Amino acid sequence: MAKKRVGILTSGGDCPGLNAAIRGVAYAAYNMMDVQFVGINEGYKGLIEGKSNEMSHTDFNGILTLGGTILGTSRQPYRNMRVIENDNVDKVAAMKANYKKLNLDCLVTLGGNGTHKTANLLSEEGLNVIGLPKTIDNDLYGTDVTFGFHSAVDIATDVVDKIHTTANSHGRAMVIELMGNKAGWLTLYAGMGGGADVILIPEIPYDMEKIIGCVEDRTLKTRNFAIICVAEGTLSYEESKMKKKEREQKRSESGFASGSLSIANQIQQRTGIETRVVVPGHYQRGGSPSPYDRVLATQFGAYAARLIRDGNYGNTVAMIDGKVGHNALKDIAGLKKLVDVGGDMVRTARDMGVSFGD
Repeated sequence: MAKKRVGILTSGGDCPGLNAAIRGVAYAAYNMMDVQFVGINEGYKGLIEGKSNEMSHTDFNGILTLGGTILGTSRQPYRNMRVIENDNVDKVAAMKANYKKLNLDCLVTLGGNGTHKTANLLSEEGLNVIGLPKTIDNDLYGTDVTFGFHSAVDIATDVVDKIHTTANSHGRAMVIELMGNKAGWLTLYAGMGGGADVILIPEIPYDMEKIIGCVEDRTLKTRNFAIICVAEGTLSYEESKMKKKEREQKRSESGFASGSLSIANQIQQRTGIETRVVVPGHYQRGGSPSPYDRVLATQFGAYAARLIRDGNYGNTVAMIDGKVGHNALKDIAGLKKLVDVGGDMVRTARDMGVSFGD
């Protein structure tokens, strides 16, 4: 069998576990076949601009526990992939040309929703593509879990844990803004793991009256502080009925750029309880992957190597009902996995007295 040339790239936001997955693909592939890996630098941008380097076995050593990505990454919005911009570059044509110039047999793409949409686009354009599901948001359709999510939950929960002590010491309401623009998985898990009183997620629009009631109940009857975990994409009932531009204008006029700042201000103004906002931001993407994510990313990577060996392209690896398998890119690209508002996790939180602001 001729040596296979496999390009590999990471795209979109970084997260713990990317290097573990890269290593999983490489180590398994080296054991299964004669293979040459070509690292594509800076994601799809690198494929468009022809930034790459041939990699050896030693390039994959010592990266299992390393956060971030050794290949570099970038965000290339899918909506612009077929748009000719000021640089006059046909991005799809450039990616296809560089794929052929590098004499690749396959391209492995590690990323989330946008990455998978572009991976499917390239697959439809005739390239051999395999996807790997990465995102701290855990919102990729067709897989039980994505690598990076577990590590981010650990980090976010640690933030919530530490905020408890300062909230208790000062008798404050603490609003913690966590990542999650469309899906609330990270905030839901970290909020439950950290014992939050209120968990606000994009899937459940909130009523400020309900939040105020919960905070007053906690601070006046149960203890002297309250913890409110807010996903960055959370909307009030009123905002959920508006178009994006209307929401942005409303927030601009209010003087509060984010929902968490507005929520904190209303809590303090209406209850008199000193309220602070904590935004861990990109801290949630950083550091070494959890042991769970190291194992998951390795499983996903090894499965991708099997797909390469078998020439089974146009697919993305997934955890399906607890077993590693794959989905066709065309079946999952562009679809999001949102929190089931009537599911077990939300029901459990409600049973524990957690308010979702509804």
